Amino acid sequence: MIFSFCLLATIVGSLLLDTLVRPRPKRAWTGQRSLPGRALLLAATTTLFGLFFALSGSAPLAAALAVALLAAFMLASNAKHAVLGEPLLFSDLALVGGMMRHPGFYLTALTVRQKAGAVVGIVGLVVALAWLFMPRAGPHLVGAALGVAAGGVLVAMLRGWTVAGLAPEPDADADVARHGLVATMLLYWWRWRDTPDPPACPTPAATLPDTTPELVIVVQCESFADPVALTGNPSLALAGLTRARERASLWGDLAVSGFGAYTMRTEYGVLFGRDEDALGFRRFDPFLTAAREASYALPRRLGAAGYTGVFAHPHDLRFYRRDRLMPEIGFSRVIGAEGFPPTPPGERYLDDPTFGTALAALAAAAAGPTFLYAVTMENHGPWVAGHPAGSPGGLEAYLGHLRGSDAMLSGLIDHLDAGGRRALLVFFGDHRPSIPGAVEPGPVRHTPYAMLHFPREEEVSGRRADLSPDELHHAILHATLRRGAICRKSASAPTDVEDKQS
Repeated sequence: MIFSFCLLATIVGSLLLDTLVRPRPKRAWTGQRSLPGRALLLAATTTLFGLFFALSGSAPLAAALAVALLAAFMLASNAKHAVLGEPLLFSDLALVGGMMRHPGFYLTALTVRQKAGAVVGIVGLVVALAWLFMPRAGPHLVGAALGVAAGGVLVAMLRGWTVAGLAPEPDADADVARHGLVATMLLYWWRWRDTPDPPACPTPAATLPDTTPELVIVVQCESFADPVALTGNPSLALAGLTRARERASLWGDLAVSGFGAYTMRTEYGVLFGRDEDALGFRRFDPFLTAAREASYALPRRLGAAGYTGVFAHPHDLRFYRRDRLMPEIGFSRVIGAEGFPPTPPGERYLDDPTFGTALAALAAAAAGPTFLYAVTMENHGPWVAGHPAGSPGGLEAYLGHLRGSDAMLSGLIDHLDAGGRRALLVFFGDHRPSIPGAVEPGPVRHTPYAMLHFPREEEVSGRRADLSPDELHHAILHATLRRGAICRKSASAPTDVEDKQS
């Protein structure tokens, strides 16, 4: 009797929690998701209940644990939607390790009340597990049987015709509104695991044109955006960015898809040159499968033509598995936080001017053709330290960090001007910041980019071309190997980026 009541309470709780997930159904008055979506939710909920029952031997505790986990998903998804403009996705679970190592990256999205509630809930569940744990084997076996059976039904549903037509293309907001959070996470994971790897990209000829740059420096600037575009205030224009645009061979807006996070999406686009339509359900965290697409990567392609690849990032390289991925895709040298000066006292991350000085030293020491890809950290949130009282959401602190990035850009231009070597500098922002009350998610998400050639007298006349990250990848290839989309479907058809540059 208690078992049945607890299972029923868990199912009812899961349905009620699902009605609180944003975005909600278009017909909000019904409060209902699709029938297949609710069926997936019920199968998943029963599976969770069975597994927790197998763990604890207590039906009330199994119900509490299952509902608590679903509530955590709901709270995390709503917080993420408010701050980043998208719901929780299956790929977010891959970030749990990074969350444990660096909780400040993620917990800033939660309010103080939510954090306090999470702490109380975790402590309460641990106490309840110790108090209500049943040592008898019978309940554990019943729970295991229920979990396996419900899990089998769930897999059969994902494999069968019932959900075959659901979520054929990625549209997270629409699918969560239509089918619910848990169903969408399961469907997207299932579609993701069935996504095939692309065919290998042919290796380019191992020859460099006479005019090719000896140094190719790509700077991916964390949370860098044009403050004039963010605020509409022309007095906030950055001198270094203005200078870079004035002398760039190519510059414009970079149409990034993420907002406030997910650096790896833009990073992947620039490094691999595959657009999000081609990625399908891999687009949400393309680094999860990037090692299987190494033939597309810039360091691999430039390496075949004689460049030595160096990856530099003054932070924990275990984020997004960069410590393993970057060597796998062709970087012969990977430099993490240990290779740069320590973070100044009172700061969370290494400031960009100091990082820029270190990059200049790496460039000066480079012997032979070198591809240096650098990812900065100074602009990473939260932007709270030192901002004036009453400033909206740390905007003033963020703008101060932007000026540091701008100084880094100017310093790199000065260094390459003085060095006299043939070089290409590409600078871009990976996404806009999320600053509640000041900069919030919306349809306009572009960041600036600029591509500069050195020595200056060898620059072609500058022009504007708004690109996506994958198009910037091909622009870099075009500026080095004099070839753009080497892996395009038709060898005779011009690429979009070549059209934009011509």
